Amino acid sequence: MIVGIGPLTPAEVVAVARYGAQVQIDDQALEEIAKSRAAIEALAHADTPHYGVSTGFGALATRHIAPELRAQLQRSLIRSHAAGSGPEVETEVVRALALLRLSTLATGRTGVKVETAQAYAGLLNAHLTPVVHEYGSLGCSGDLAPLSHVALAILGEGKVRDAAGNLLEAGEALRRNGLTPIVLAEKEGLALINGTDGMLGMLVLALADLDRLFKTADLAAAMSVEAQLGTDRVFAEDVQALRPHPGQAAAAANLRAILKDSAIVASHRGPDCNRVQDAYSLRCSPQVHGAARDTAAHAASVADRELAAAIDNPVVLKDGRVESNGNFHGAPVGYVLDFLAIAVADLASISERRTDRFLDVARNHGLNAFLADDPGVDSGHMIAQYTQAAIVSELKRLAVPASVDSIPSSAMQEDHVSMGWSAARKLRKSVDGLQRVLAIEILTAARALDLRAPLTPAPATAAAKAVLREHVEGPGTDRHLAPELEHSVQLVANGTYIEAIEAVTGPLL
Repeated sequence: MIVGIGPLTPAEVVAVARYGAQVQIDDQALEEIAKSRAAIEALAHADTPHYGVSTGFGALATRHIAPELRAQLQRSLIRSHAAGSGPEVETEVVRALALLRLSTLATGRTGVKVETAQAYAGLLNAHLTPVVHEYGSLGCSGDLAPLSHVALAILGEGKVRDAAGNLLEAGEALRRNGLTPIVLAEKEGLALINGTDGMLGMLVLALADLDRLFKTADLAAAMSVEAQLGTDRVFAEDVQALRPHPGQAAAAANLRAILKDSAIVASHRGPDCNRVQDAYSLRCSPQVHGAARDTAAHAASVADRELAAAIDNPVVLKDGRVESNGNFHGAPVGYVLDFLAIAVADLASISERRTDRFLDVARNHGLNAFLADDPGVDSGHMIAQYTQAAIVSELKRLAVPASVDSIPSSAMQEDHVSMGWSAARKLRKSVDGLQRVLAIEILTAARALDLRAPLTPAPATAAAKAVLREHVEGPGTDRHLAPELEHSVQLVANGTYIEAIEAVTGPLL
């Protein structure tokens, strides 16, 4: 993956962060890095103090630092700011954090040395993951503590995990991989830790997951509509076009494609059908799924702009000026992270409501209570819905915005913060919860489709059911249900369900 002066794409971020792609800084970026470093060195020798070059930081910015103390100043900055606590953050998040900081360094707007930027590329390519902790970032000035833990590793301090997950001292890990610890010079400490890279990386990763989960939600809804003897007429293109939201149109198109040629739907499509309107959780699936898609589209536009940003304080402008700024504030990213958590919670909520309808004899149109083999002796999927409900309740709590909170810090110098990192952390939990809720709906709907035999499902829903049946048996007496739920979760997570139905329908929207 080439890292240059321009922005990385979301797909490139995912490739490096999640799949371990290698990185290389291009020649133009190396030239720009060297130019901005020359500007910083000129200021370092000037008589006038310059923030971050020859002064302290934050509330201590008024102190002029003598030249012989400046290397210590940079080292002390990283050490003191690597103050995270709590569980380790996932490898893919730390790799995204390091990659996006490297991308900013490559713009030539930060004033670091070339070898400092190369150290980040070396860390990524050696698959050394600095230990970063859950707590420590207020999202302004950027993700200070998480970025400091990454920076500490290139100094040869702190701990890292290698590709096999072994915990190592950073200095030893660098030595084993032929990498040399960096000695920071003026301004470099600030350049390594002033950025929204953590929250942005988690936003990009979440959007990649949600692209798959939106399609999975459409599959789950289609299976529920079909197995509950619902109508597909409400998904007609001309009906949906009366409300021209792009996400809604995409969701409805997917539902039509997935339900195409369903013998179950056709069986009650005639004039003798007395079903006038389906419940909202079935009928309004495109509207809810579509709104979530449109929310994600807005979030993606914010992510694209943030990927194109060069965030540092101070920054080195193209004319050589070094200017302080507030571009590190995470509000733009924090807001959309919170917005996505709301959409995710609602997607899970409507999925749980569709699932619950299967289990109630008053609403499931002729199926056994709880889809049990022998109701009373067997409980069927009764408690699977409990699990869904527990997750949905948690997702509602996670939908409370983090970005509306702000706790002043740094002796009131940093008196308003974004909490964007916190918004990103809870969104990761929300995405995992949605994945599980949808998996349970598909598992339950597949059981109901089997119980509709001899009527046959649509080719696409049959394909999804078939890949599930490779791991989970069809209807029968009660079995240990948790492993079956987990099989379905894995089929959602690895995209197998979507691959199966797209082999029938072609690419979904």
